[in-house]
Amino acid sequence: MQLNIREVSKLLKVSESKVKEWIRRGILRADRVDYQYRLHRSDLLERTSSREINIRAEIFSASEAEGGAAPTLVEAVRAGGVFRGLDGADKAAALRAVVDTLVLPPHIDRESVSQALLARETIGSTAIGGGIAIPHVRRPILLSGARASISLCLFERPIDFDAFDGIPVFAIFLLISPTARTHLRLLSRLSSALHDANLNGALARRAPSEEILAEFQRVEDAMGRPEVHQPAVTSES
Repeated sequence: MQLNIREVSKLLKVSESKVKEWIRRGILRADRVDYQYRLHRSDLLERTSSREINIRAEIFSASEAEGGAAPTLVEAVRAGGVFRGLDGADKAAALRAVVDTLVLPPHIDRESVSQALLARETIGSTAIGGGIAIPHVRRPILLSGARASISLCLFERPIDFDAFDGIPVFAIFLLISPTARTHLRLLSRLSSALHDANLNGALARRAPSEEILAEFQRVEDAMGRPEVHQPAVTSES
């Protein structure tokens, strides 16, 4: 779903000029369509992890209200795994290293996944600031029947990711979901969690995996587990 400037300003409870400033500075990613900005919901949810954007619950309501129960962050990270000691001389090498760690069905072409992620980076960096990136493509990585997962990859040496704050990336999260709705729900929960200072501190010092999972558990307990709603009939442009 695409949103215009006015819709984004209402969701984030900021002025339209502030939204345009974030676009100009590269904090938010937008396309120009008929001389107007259009923002994709998945891009917006990913970028609300930025330290400069205060997440509002309204932005998550549309994604969390659709479909059945979403896995918790701890369940998703346990399914995806925490990988350490990765290395990459540059962004391309780092993304390939991430894809190589994933547990994927044999028929999935890893090179195609890597190329899709790299192509997305040419549009704009998926670094959210503070040394963290959430690489994604406009069409989420969806595997029918697969278990929803979030893989966390921690790098020994931070990589220049063209982040808006200039901080090299040391932690990369990659989401795999069975459906687009699950992808948006997980992305919204992850984006909200990454505002927590203690969780970010654990990530920055490459804390033991169980400590990182405990921090995710603490943050999600504070947020509350995603509720199960009956699907609503909506129309999207």
